[in-house]
Amino acid sequence: MLSKILPMVASKSLKAAAPVLSAVRLLPTKPHEVSSSPKPAASLSELPRRINAKKLKNLTNNNGELETKPKAKSWNVVSYSTAEEYDIVNLSKALKAQNVYILCELTSNEPMKTVSTQALHAIAKYQVSQEPRHLYYFEDGTVVMWNLPEIEQHAVIDFLKPYEEKRYDTKIVQSELDFMKYTYDPEAKKTKINDGCMTLGSLDKSPEMICSEMYTLSNAMAMSVKLGNLECILSKFIEDIEPMMDDLKTGQPIKMSRGGVLKKSGELYALRHTMNLSTDLLDIPDFYWDRENLEGLYQDAYNYFSIARRTRVMNEKLNHCSSLLELVSTHLSDRHHVRLEWMIIVLIMVEVGFEILHFIH
Repeated sequence: MLSKILPMVASKSLKAAAPVLSAVRLLPTKPHEVSSSPKPAASLSELPRRINAKKLKNLTNNNGELETKPKAKSWNVVSYSTAEEYDIVNLSKALKAQNVYILCELTSNEPMKTVSTQALHAIAKYQVSQEPRHLYYFEDGTVVMWNLPEIEQHAVIDFLKPYEEKRYDTKIVQSELDFMKYTYDPEAKKTKINDGCMTLGSLDKSPEMICSEMYTLSNAMAMSVKLGNLECILSKFIEDIEPMMDDLKTGQPIKMSRGGVLKKSGELYALRHTMNLSTDLLDIPDFYWDRENLEGLYQDAYNYFSIARRTRVMNEKLNHCSSLLELVSTHLSDRHHVRLEWMIIVLIMVEVGFEILHFIH
């Protein structure tokens, strides 16, 4: 019985494997590579049970040959948001004095001629590999590092501390960093972002154009990590005011004072001001107004990081928090007014009592 089943299974398996075998063209071997004895045939367990046509199509070219193109080498790009702002002018002076990084123009590798108040571009002076190490410092307290090892990243963050204004908590900085890969495609003209990898198309492009695209991607990535920090700060703020909502829901006296509510309102408006007025989260930066080729790339990166949707969601949360604080503030004010009214009533009653005693005597 087993001798009848095995030939049938082998026949079906070979028919299923026929598309793969026909897609692979055997390359001619050199004379010294010819073996005197043929290789044994594959066993039944080695034959695929099901042929995935979609995967096969992705692995073969138009002629049905298997693609042998090696995978492109990639490097890391990491962004941090460490503070609300950087002192760009003094930071540029410190970088020159440090003499470890060369300050360059934002959109090229040429030495910097004029200091920008919006951003800085630096290239490592000492190379450890063929791929250079780029850094982009932005005024809104973010830094983007291309091809920097982790130990050098921490050194850069420590170096930035004297030039930070309103530094963020270290836990937030480390937890909200953005990490991606980047590579080059010499056969593509368009730069794209997909599956956590930035592919810089370098076909018919000058080094200045590639550097301009790196700055554009860094700008969008800096916006994303800045928004991530603000989202984390808002989450902590919501946790702080949540007990007030529970007190309102259960009818318990609110434990926070009017001064505490006023302080929380100030924190909320400062956060809203930072997001909507101190950054370019709501609109395309002025830098791209006369650079249409870079504006499209910035818009693609802006959409990839979902900055518009995240900003809209965060503004909705800010509105709800503002409504809650306004309700609590009104409730505490009313309670304070009622207390004052009772105090006045008690004082009037005491005065009436003294007048009655005075009249009796």
